[in-house]
Amino acid sequence: MYSAIHSPMPSDAELANQALADETSYRFPSFTANDAVTLGLSIRKRFRGSSRHARGKGMVISIQSIAGHTLFACTAGDLGHPSGTGDVSLDSWACLQGMIDIVKRTSHSSYYIEKAMNAMGKTAKQMGLDVGVAICGGAFPIWLENAPCCPIVVAACYSGSSQDDHKLLVTTVRDYLHKMRGEPGTSRLSLSSFAPTEMPIPAVANPELRE
Repeated sequence: MYSAIHSPMPSDAELANQALADETSYRFPSFTANDAVTLGLSIRKRFRGSSRHARGKGMVISIQSIAGHTLFACTAGDLGHPSGTGDVSLDSWACLQGMIDIVKRTSHSSYYIEKAMNAMGKTAKQMGLDVGVAICGGAFPIWLENAPCCPIVVAACYSGSSQDDHKLLVTTVRDYLHKMRGEPGTSRLSLSSFAPTEMPIPAVANPELRE
């Protein structure tokens, strides 16, 4: 009798490094307000086609400039569902904004920060990143290829599942970027020489907190 062989689950450090590699790879030649709308609608469409949405889950989506201007915002779902599940609420928007604020403070995806903190055994308070909500995946920085100083936009979605939200967002960003370049989904990625490829310590408000 054969037993199933399961691959070991990746560690938090490995997940953080993969998230960092995604940030390094998916950099845009340009990004306009029209791109924000198209990307936001793509995120919504993919979520509405998912099994999680079919089960009554909802999602809130926001794309903001680094200065705080809202370029796109919408919901996929309602306050209530025939099943009785309340899947979208004001709390959902509060969680989403907290994730966006994390990206603005660190220039990294919220999923990377979540997994990096877990790998180091640190709390948000110890890292100087206490934003009043749980840090989870779903917010991703949009960088320009020729602007290494900081991201210009934050794309974010929240449905209550850190890993699923991050995966949905990164996959949509990747495919949209390939479409902009006229490349197939498996083509080469844009690797920026200035971006790290191994997990650094996330930036903190007070350097003394690293000790």
